[in-house]
Amino acid sequence: MCGIVGYIGKREAAPILMEGLSRMEYRGYDSAGIAVAQKDGIKFFKDKGRVSVLQDKIKDQDLSSRLGIAHTRWATHGIPSQKNAHPHCDCKGEIFVAHNGIIENYQTLKDQLIKEGHKFSSDTDTEVLAHLIEKYQNVGTRHGVSLQDAVQQALKQVTGAYGIAVISAKDPGALVAARFGSPLVIGIGEQEYVVASDLTAVLPVTQKVIYLEDGEMITLREGQYFISDLENQIKEKQSQNIEWTIEAAEKGGFEHFMLKEIFEQSAALVNSIRGRTILDEGMVKLGGLERVNKRLDNVDRLIIVGMGTARNAGLVGEYMLEEYAEIPVEVEFASEFAYRKPLLTPTTAVLAISQSGETADTLMALKEAKRKNILTLGIVNVTGSTIARETDAGVYNHIGPEIAVASTKAFVSQVAILSLLSIYFGRKKEMSL
Repeated sequence: MCGIVGYIGKREAAPILMEGLSRMEYRGYDSAGIAVAQKDGIKFFKDKGRVSVLQDKIKDQDLSSRLGIAHTRWATHGIPSQKNAHPHCDCKGEIFVAHNGIIENYQTLKDQLIKEGHKFSSDTDTEVLAHLIEKYQNVGTRHGVSLQDAVQQALKQVTGAYGIAVISAKDPGALVAARFGSPLVIGIGEQEYVVASDLTAVLPVTQKVIYLEDGEMITLREGQYFISDLENQIKEKQSQNIEWTIEAAEKGGFEHFMLKEIFEQSAALVNSIRGRTILDEGMVKLGGLERVNKRLDNVDRLIIVGMGTARNAGLVGEYMLEEYAEIPVEVEFASEFAYRKPLLTPTTAVLAISQSGETADTLMALKEAKRKNILTLGIVNVTGSTIARETDAGVYNHIGPEIAVASTKAFVSQVAILSLLSIYFGRKKEMSL
């Protein structure tokens, strides 16, 4: 898990990028880097260590630019080091890439690129993306192809997961981003745009966002953008407003986020239940499930999938659902669900639990259930996240951002919503008041 952020617009890019990294540091803190487009090329700095190390390194540097990308890393391929820090560049230092994910066929691609004369300077899988884009941007006309076209051609060669942001000295007015299997959200401001792995990096600029789907990419230029797939088919997508505020994503006087979120547990519990109970009837109203209400009447088995704390919440829910709703429940590690060929029937439902709505293993399990035409439900905190969009129906936590790695208020909220689901299903089965 890493954090990427990109900016193009009317303001200085570097302060926005560095604030974005600081807000996403929980996604990775073994190294960080920044690259900005200037008149004479792309200037970049990166180093091993936390974002504060990078901040000290650039404090006296001229990073004047309205276009740039930045990255904070949690190492996968290659040890934490300066050379393995992102963004990574091509042979000439003209194309820079920030990447979250894993390129599974990177070694095969790297071997071929080396045969073609490319020189690598890191041990990462990400660097192959920069060289692939370089390869395709240098073909075609005398001036080469656009950055967008080069990224499209490069990604067609890739197997694996990626959320990327790319800039090029050859196309200095463009920021290109794409995703497959890794989250990417686009902030739509007034003549300015932000690309990020996480909403927390977008909120300082705008609350208006677009989520990219797998296989989609966006090309951002001054005052305009367009979204397409890798075959250059244009995609029309509507933006949505995020209910979170920038204050909700700050420490608010607490020493760290986990302490703040511990104190927010009582409010999280209230917000998870508010408006969802009809006390005089002993009923629960979950508006997010209404469109599949008839299908829920036939559910006789529920499989809960999640990872970490979300799965632990599911284990609590298993007891409540079986006792009060009399529905057989199984709780699975999402990472194993897709590989063990579970026996699913038309009356089985799969419930995915994820605070972020972007947990890769849970999303994979969800997609496996959808491939088998099983009813899919979700308990998710982030509005518009991938899991929220992929499920047939679901319930939002509505508890604001949870930034600490150790979950607190999200766990309390998930258990609360599972108790509501127990009543919801129980009352369908004549559970008494």
